[in-house]
Amino acid sequence: MKKLTVLLLALATVFFAFKPANEKGTYAVKSAESTVKWIGKKVSGEHFGMISVKEGSLDVKKGQIKGGTFVIDMNTITVDDIQGEWADKLLGHLKSDDFFSVEKFNTATLEITNVKGKGSEVEVEGNLTIKGITKPIAFPAKVSIEGNTLTAEAKISVDRTQYDIKYGSGSFFDGLGDKMIYDNFDLEVALTAAL
Repeated sequence: MKKLTVLLLALATVFFAFKPANEKGTYAVKSAESTVKWIGKKVSGEHFGMISVKEGSLDVKKGQIKGGTFVIDMNTITVDDIQGEWADKLLGHLKSDDFFSVEKFNTATLEITNVKGKGSEVEVEGNLTIKGITKPIAFPAKVSIEGNTLTAEAKISVDRTQYDIKYGSGSFFDGLGDKMIYDNFDLEVALTAAL
């Protein structure tokens, strides 16, 4: 009987020592391996660029994301679809008070408050803060956990007018014609995180 008890204890110890790493833990976002692409559209076309991820973490239980936060550095915003003087002008405008007021608000944050669904395709709910204004947001995401590495991809549609970004909005200004900028812009997020 003693031998059986010792054997069972030994097996339990081995099981818990070697259980999958993705069962539970906090995964730290790898900034250098994560990307955020922004896409803004207007009547006459669109512009796009990148923003760097500053930091973040994702909480995992039983192989599923349960919460987390990630921060993007608004100082790093780029314009990638045009070059030269026009790119510089657009970048300056995006950083100005007409858009993201980067000098005053140099980060934007997404806090995950709930994740619905199981498996790789889930619905994420959270609070998005831009320019010091926090609003609830929801979006679909694809998540994969392999060993100590977690990857997540999502396309997030953001109504900029909720964050006091009204420049060129047809919802607030008349007669804009082909200068009108659509209220929603997209963030294509690809995160890599590790234990």
